[in-house]
Amino acid sequence: MTAEVLVAGSINADLVVPVDRRPGAGETVLGGDTELLPGGKGANTAVAASLLGAQVAMVGAIGDDANGRLLLGALREAGVRVDLVRTADRPTGAAYIVVTPDGENSILVSPGANSALEPSALDGAFDDARVLAVSMEIPLPTVEHAVIAASEAGVRVLLNLSPVAKVSERALAAVDVLLVNEHEAAWLLGDADADPRVLLELGPFSAVLTRGARGALVITEDGTTEVPSPEVEAVDTTGAGDAFTGALAASLAEGATLVDAARLAVKVAAISVTRSGAQPSYPRAGEID
Repeated sequence: MTAEVLVAGSINADLVVPVDRRPGAGETVLGGDTELLPGGKGANTAVAASLLGAQVAMVGAIGDDANGRLLLGALREAGVRVDLVRTADRPTGAAYIVVTPDGENSILVSPGANSALEPSALDGAFDDARVLAVSMEIPLPTVEHAVIAASEAGVRVLLNLSPVAKVSERALAAVDVLLVNEHEAAWLLGDADADPRVLLELGPFSAVLTRGARGALVITEDGTTEVPSPEVEAVDTTGAGDAFTGALAASLAEGATLVDAARLAVKVAAISVTRSGAQPSYPRAGEID
């Protein structure tokens, strides 16, 4: 089986609790029933891309436990190739998520096995890939190795710099598309009011800035293009950014321009926030108008 899209990133069990409001410091707030769902920025990205019809392979790590088996099953069910997923001597990663009635969420991630994903996991993984999508819930050395090795292999690199971290200049120079949200861009640039075009001065060939309900901004050397999002009523925003990443990767692998890929991605992300959970909220290609 070939893989047009190779995803390197985290695989987590999401423990989701609905709450009326987030607790403050030292405060206890009662919530609803806990729901256990498949998640992780990497796995979410892989599932989102696969459901849109891309051939996807996942590079990640899980523990030898019930959550790990649950997550592998969810990836397989979505059509994602999992032979590059390693089993580590640590518990499967977990994300503890509280969701308020307006659909917003707060997330605490315990990386677990994701922290054991070594650079060697990417060795020989790029043979058939057209696009590498990589995010930051795995060790930074693994991310940088993946980006540089993919670029040297002629694979287009999409780096979702989330959670935001300092990446080496060499790695950033190998990035084809840098994907960040407004908070991450402000951290990178040191100024929330900075011109987003300055992102290209960090080294990437192009950038996409996601702006929530306002859609996205595509930034290239030729200028910037606004991509509006459909208006929807949000139920749960968990995993919306990963849905965007997966859709962007799948579309780029098909040969779409970055602007056209972003147009698809904002639609996929908009659909995802109208449903609960991360992976269970992602649409298939036939659901997108």
